[in-house]
Amino acid sequence: MFAAIGDTSYNILLILHILTGVVAFAPAFTHPVLQGKMERAGFDGRSTVVGYMASYGMKIYGSALVLCGLLGFGVAGLSEDVFKLSQGWLVAAIIVWIVMNGLLHGAILPSEKAIGQAGQAGDQTAEKKLATAGGLITLLFLVQLYLMVFQPGL
Repeated sequence: MFAAIGDTSYNILLILHILTGVVAFAPAFTHPVLQGKMERAGFDGRSTVVGYMASYGMKIYGSALVLCGLLGFGVAGLSEDVFKLSQGWLVAAIIVWIVMNGLLHGAILPSEKAIGQAGQAGDQTAEKKLATAGGLITLLFLVQLYLMVFQPGL
């Protein structure tokens, strides 16, 4: 075995898993706040800022979400004596991760891009889609956090 729970290799993988999770979900909490503030202030450069958010979405947040899940597989694999990939909480976590990737890559990033390209005219459809998908991914993040912390059924 390469490492076990508590070994340096395991701890490094775990810290990278947590770090990429923080990076991946930072926009789920900060972007809605920033967008709401810009909208209430009547900031006329809002679409430009949302376009910038979209341009970094895949480079930073999307990559971090994918990497977070892959590192999670590594963490689970290194803890084979304690956790098995067949355990219900890990299976649920994998499903939630897949759905979050679908929301981010299929709804959130394209909506941010559409809003950025719409300029001052705006894109109400993309705004609604972004709000809905953003709320769902935040909820799924909280579900994922619950699964990781409490490991139900273990």
